[in-house]
Amino acid sequence: MTTETGHRCGHVAVVGRPSVGKSTLVNALVGERISITSRKAQTTRHRIVGVLTEPGIQYVFVDTPGFQTRHGSTLNARLNRSVREALADVDVVVWMVDAARVNEADRRVLALVPGDKPVIAALNKVDLVADKGALLPRIAEIASLRDFAAIVPLSAERGTQLDALKGEIAKMLPAGQPVYGPDDLTDRDERFLAAEYVREQIFRRLGDEVPYATTVGIESFEHQGDARLIHAVVWVDKPGQRAILLG
Repeated sequence: MTTETGHRCGHVAVVGRPSVGKSTLVNALVGERISITSRKAQTTRHRIVGVLTEPGIQYVFVDTPGFQTRHGSTLNARLNRSVREALADVDVVVWMVDAARVNEADRRVLALVPGDKPVIAALNKVDLVADKGALLPRIAEIASLRDFAAIVPLSAERGTQLDALKGEIAKMLPAGQPVYGPDDLTDRDERFLAAEYVREQIFRRLGDEVPYATTVGIESFEHQGDARLIHAVVWVDKPGQRAILLG
């Protein structure tokens, strides 16, 4: 494949504290559900790439775990390391915050971004802000934190202002040939996505009873026409939690 004249391609890290909507945003931009979502923190545990190919440009979005600033478990330490590694290897950073508030955890995530990386501030969930006039002082507050390439209010859930965000990202992507095929949506295979979808349902249905240490593995994955026959195993912390899953 040769580089097309004027073609752009680059990696874009989406970072933020837990539960600000990073995976929802990546899914909305790509147009498919490649990252699982829930209302619980630390749903995303892996760096997941979402690919969006449009005429003359390919966006490679990197969905990262929410950076955990309060709890020092081994899992959180590994997730935080994944965020730092993602920041080192991308061309553009989208720093996501809740449009209703910016707190110390948000600022700590922003402080992790290397000074030479262009950063776009994405104010998510603007649809939930009843007083839209309150957005102006919020934007001014955010603008004082760093020299941002752009500040974009949006709603990942409703798809509001996504074209504006893509337009700002496109300005900063380097010239280059696509690194993925035109029909590729992610770097993950079906087995990985199947395990994530099972884990998502555990979070959504049993999040109050089963801890987030739950892990899902795929033992077999068979194609039967358009259907998939999947055998999965779920690991939990304690034997008593098996009954909760089976019940």
